[in-house]
Formats: sequence, structure tokens, C-alpha cells
Amino acid sequence: MHKVELLAPARDLEELKVNISNGANAIYIGGEVFGMPTEKDDFSKEYMIKGIEFAHKRGSKVYVVVNIIPHNEDFIEVESYLKELEVIGVDAIVISDPGMLTIVKNTIPNMEIHLSDQANTTNYVTAKFWFEQGIKRVVVSRELSCEEIAQIRAKTPLEMDIEAFVHGVMTLSYSGRCLISNYMNGQNCDEKINKRSYSLVEEKRPGEYFPVYEDEKGTFLFNSQDLCMIEYIPELVKAGITSFKIEGKMKDSKYIEKVVKAYRVAIDTFYKNPNEWKFNKIWLEELEQISNREFTSGFYLNNPNDEK
Repeated sequence: MHKVELLAPARDLEELKVNISNGANAIYIGGEVFGMPTEKDDFSKEYMIKGIEFAHKRGSKVYVVVNIIPHNEDFIEVESYLKELEVIGVDAIVISDPGMLTIVKNTIPNMEIHLSDQANTTNYVTAKFWFEQGIKRVVVSRELSCEEIAQIRAKTPLEMDIEAFVHGVMTLSYSGRCLISNYMNGQNCDEKINKRSYSLVEEKRPGEYFPVYEDEKGTFLFNSQDLCMIEYIPELVKAGITSFKIEGKMKDSKYIEKVVKAYRVAIDTFYKNPNEWKFNKIWLEELEQISNREFTSGFYLNNPNDEK
């Protein structure tokens, strides 16, 4: 039976140290450039070096996200950035774009490459294609069931890792306020528009309004429940998932710390005696204390295509 990796985010050096100390086998981080933005400042080169040194001394890994959808000008400095990441000992690069894949392979050919869930990998044919292009790990789409992931595992090379989100935000649609401003006013950031209130109306239910939430982090057009799969560790392992990924880019450090602790205990308990593993409701109660939204198992337990 394969041992799964527990993968957690970190937005600064302190978070990286805390999450590794609490049981994360690997950390994914963003650099100062070429990654999707988070609410905190991203890692500088100095802090990356310190974080990688801390992780490697404890047998953990650090993956750097380089998952922007690049425009032409983005390729001007990316090669020098990638070479820096290789020199400081990054364990893998996470990309989402074929062009970026080409640049990474040509610039640092010995680097391990992971494919972000932004690439929307939903089937074994696509997963095998990416593996043949040099991708070591595929982060599968969040819309897959355990059954579908198991099929991907069965029909792809065992050398290919499968990473999947097991806890955190299930984002259906998310955009910054400036996008709405630009659409409505032709300008990037219009304060009057940004301070207006919006609601969604379903076509066949006029008069029923669903609020569009706005805060300093952006505009939330659809806000779902949070994914939580701590009750289903055996099902996830059986599906062939290599890495259990925690989503938490917009969560505070205490939230991530408690999530890492809970999943570490659940995973370790499973491997002590897989056949006798029982879910402990205390783990879920601890997670419920730090979440302000209800939990869901997402699509894992039900294949959405069966309902078509």
C-alpha cells in the first residue's frame, strides 16, 4: 500500500515552519513573481532559501507555484527565475500552461514538474498525455469522484503521481471587484461601482435574490460549502491518490495549522491498522470549530456524470 503525502500551503516562512512541524510532508508556496496572488506577501528568494533548508532538514519538500496563464511579456524574465529556483533546491515546479511547461523543460530539464488543477484534468487519456510530455504529477480536477480517480490511476503509469484537494474552499466562481468595474464602466477600478451591492437572480425564480459577497479580498459570485474528506481517508487512499492537498490561500495560519494536525492524526491512524481504521468524530469537531461554513464531500462520493 502506498503512503500518501500530506501537502499544505504556506504564505510566509513562519507558516511553512508551523505546517511542517505539525506533520505536512510537503509545502506549496508562491514566489514573488509568476504565481497566482494570495492575501499575503509571497516568498522572497531569501525566505525561500530558509524555508527549503528548514523543510529538507525534516524530510519535507517544497513546491513552488509558477501557475500564471502567461502573456508574451511574462516570458522575458522567467528563465532566469526558474534557474534561481533550481539553484536554491526547489523540489518541484507547479505549472498550468503548455508554454510554461516548454520553458521549464528547456531551462531546467532535471526539475520535477507538477500540473496544476487549473489545467482541468478529468480523465486518464489527458493525464497520460501530460505524463508523456514530462509531467511527474497531475493535480486532478475537483469535479471528480473517487471512482473516476481510481480509473485514472488504473490506466496511467504508476510513476505518475496523482494529487487531489481533500480540504478547503470549493470555488465555483471568483473574481476581483476590478473585473466587474471594468465590465460595467470600462475602467479598472471604479470606487462607486465597487461599493454597490449585487444579488443573483435565478431565471425561473424571479424575486428570489442570492447575495454577491464582497470584501477586501474580492467579489464572491458563488460561495459553496468547504470540502472536508477527513471521514473518508480509506476511500481516498484506495482511489490511488498520491498527495492529499489542503487548500487555504485565503485562510489564516491558525486555520491551516489545525487542519494539518487533524489530517496528520487521521492519516497516521489509518496506516497503523488500515483494516481496522475508524473515523474519530473528534477530528471533525476540531475542524468545525475553525470553519464558518458547512462541510461537503464535494463530488468524491458521487460521480456527477451518473446524473446526466
